[in-house]
Amino acid sequence: AKLIFTISLALGTTLTISSNHWIMAWTGLEINTLAILPLIAKSHHPRAIEAATKYFLVQAAASALVLFSSMTNAWHTGQWDITQLTHPTSSVILTSAIAMKLGLVPFHFWFPEVLQGSSLLTGLLLSTAMKFPPLTLLFLTSHSLDPTL
Repeated sequence: AKLIFTISLALGTTLTISSNHWIMAWTGLEINTLAILPLIAKSHHPRAIEAATKYFLVQAAASALVLFSSMTNAWHTGQWDITQLTHPTSSVILTSAIAMKLGLVPFHFWFPEVLQGSSLLTGLLLSTAMKFPPLTLLFLTSHSLDPTL
């Protein structure tokens, strides 16, 4: 089971990093979220279950914002391409969603609690490998994001 979750993590990360379409990037983010949840809740301790629940709720909200941002941009511009994020409202929503996914300020309060409830190896995965897909989306859209925000 651990091998399947690890392969799923690699698949989700690769899918998000290599995609040019918002739906494929969103799918990769969701695969990553669903693959790490069993690894967080592996110990069956109440603290681990709480950490997995917090992680799921924050990531689901951020994924919904990513999807809403991409749909808003597609509605206004007709483009589903990641590099064509030109609508200002979509840019603000996407910046907030990526900040939530990365655990950046002011959306960082969930991250230490999730790390406390997970094992050392899972915490290492959450702090490093799980940051690559949202960072890639941030870099792909950095030319159209508000630098002040």
